[in-house]
Amino acid sequence: MNKIDQMKYVGSMQQLAYIRPIQHLQGRASSIKSYHFQNGIISFESMIDKCLDIANLTYRGNNISFLAKQGLTGRMDFDTIGEEGLRSLMGGFLFTCGLENTCLKCSDGNAEYPMHGRIRSTPAESIGSRSYWDNNNYYLEASGEMREAELFGKNLVLSRKIGTSYDSNHFVITDTIKNESFRDEPMMILYHFNLGYPFMDENSELLLPSVRCEPRDEAAMRNRDLWHKMEAPQVNEPERVYLHDLASDNDGNTFAAAYSHTLGIGIKISFNKKYLPKFVQWKSLQAGDYVMGLEPTNSGVYGRCAEKDIHIIPAQGSEVIELDIEFFEGADEYERVKQQTMNLMN
Repeated sequence: MNKIDQMKYVGSMQQLAYIRPIQHLQGRASSIKSYHFQNGIISFESMIDKCLDIANLTYRGNNISFLAKQGLTGRMDFDTIGEEGLRSLMGGFLFTCGLENTCLKCSDGNAEYPMHGRIRSTPAESIGSRSYWDNNNYYLEASGEMREAELFGKNLVLSRKIGTSYDSNHFVITDTIKNESFRDEPMMILYHFNLGYPFMDENSELLLPSVRCEPRDEAAMRNRDLWHKMEAPQVNEPERVYLHDLASDNDGNTFAAAYSHTLGIGIKISFNKKYLPKFVQWKSLQAGDYVMGLEPTNSGVYGRCAEKDIHIIPAQGSEVIELDIEFFEGADEYERVKQQTMNLMN
């Protein structure tokens, strides 16, 4: 339906699609200010106080994301200090890890690198949102920038834009990471996408063009053949972490997808291996911590101190990372994405 015909049916387009700034008022969430996106099909909350990361995600009313036991949790100044690093990990659909460290915490001399880094708890500056028509499409966009910097040290800026449109089955995250210092800087980044119940259950599976799967430890090794299958929750079951090498097309494009046979819904996360050459899978069957993590990254799974070849951004250099999150429905679309997986691997 074109713009003129569409507007005959509504008073305001907010009946159908909007971005609304909201603020939570109680409990652990009381400090969170967010942008609430609703495009008619997809709904999610982008947290202004926490890297514009995505707290929750629904598709046609079905929950897709995972939320840890502590629930929606706002930003605290001590989020990344000591054991608070783990307590502050609330999950959500996406939290961004980096820019100095990803995965395990470690120390190197006087330098402390907290679990999954500090950018995930960095509030956004220069924020803005808009909803607008372009020809016959109604777009929703929000943006902001997060700075990870210190005196006599690094000065890395992550500028993020999140966009979708009315009645669309996908949204796009575009990150520009710039080194605004006058020296080359190490930069680690990992996009921690978290899928939860009811989207994830024992009838869910992953569709990855994986040509190599490396278990992180013995717990993952014991169940290596089941990496692509979600199983029923289990009591006292250790997490399983796998490092995958994903096939791509000639331009480096690849994806990670998951499908719920229970709901008949799938999600596909597309990205390019130029800046995200590695992929981590996190599978937790622990009762109460039931989640599947899909994690495109430029790093490994052992933390900065164990990395032998850390990615470098040159002084005053920048790079752009785009992630396209798309939903698909039904058996035919499942087979289509499954075939795309096979095509990349052949």
